[in-house]
Amino acid sequence: MVSTNAKLTEFVTRMKEIAASNLESIILYGSAARGDFRPDHSDLNLLCVLGSLTIEELGRVAPVVKWWRIEQKEPVPLFFTAEELHMAADVFSIEILDIKASRRVLYGADIVANIAVPMNLHRVQVEHDLRVTVLKLRAHYFRAPGNAEELVPALRKSFSGVLVLLRHTLIAFGEAPPPEARSVIARVAALTSSDGTAFNATLDLHESGELRGEIAVLYGAYLKALEEVVRALDRHMPKRKWRRVEEANS
Repeated sequence: MVSTNAKLTEFVTRMKEIAASNLESIILYGSAARGDFRPDHSDLNLLCVLGSLTIEELGRVAPVVKWWRIEQKEPVPLFFTAEELHMAADVFSIEILDIKASRRVLYGADIVANIAVPMNLHRVQVEHDLRVTVLKLRAHYFRAPGNAEELVPALRKSFSGVLVLLRHTLIAFGEAPPPEARSVIARVAALTSSDGTAFNATLDLHESGELRGEIAVLYGAYLKALEEVVRALDRHMPKRKWRRVEEANS
């Protein structure tokens, strides 16, 4: 089995050969950069910064991406120009904050180091993504109400993204999230009066795949806990407050 470092080294080598002077940076982010990478469950997340991303340049690097995706079974890297990355800080604030927090530069410049993330827009993205998650979970329940075979995979799949949003809920409240998932859940529950038991039970399901109790009960408690987090976030930093400030300064 090829080691993680060997895979990353090979990716960088192939990108340097094929992209040549158009390649500006390759950055590893996520669990592999944080130090909690689990080979059987974690992905190798990469950000590639190129000087140009014309259709010709995309075609040039496509064989490397195909090798990475199919043979190495890793997700397609994010591709940006440096200008795009800076401009995207308002709409991809969660993602860019995560990259800034846990990254390892594999090649070139540390492009993300000096990107300023607008935190008021970060809070909007957190709420947006939480609300979208709630809507998707409701829609999924309509397809198979009370059917554990259908609903357990939906809960398990959702939790990785929800944990990211719970971490960013703490950031929106002005706190540094702890590294351990259950500590994140405990702090979010304390700040938002949401049901930490429901989040912990879903985390158990996510990790083990074993359902304890009735799926409808867990599904309902999980949805309610997410709804409580959204309400608490909106009360803590109401969006209309920013509009009044903008109007007063205009």
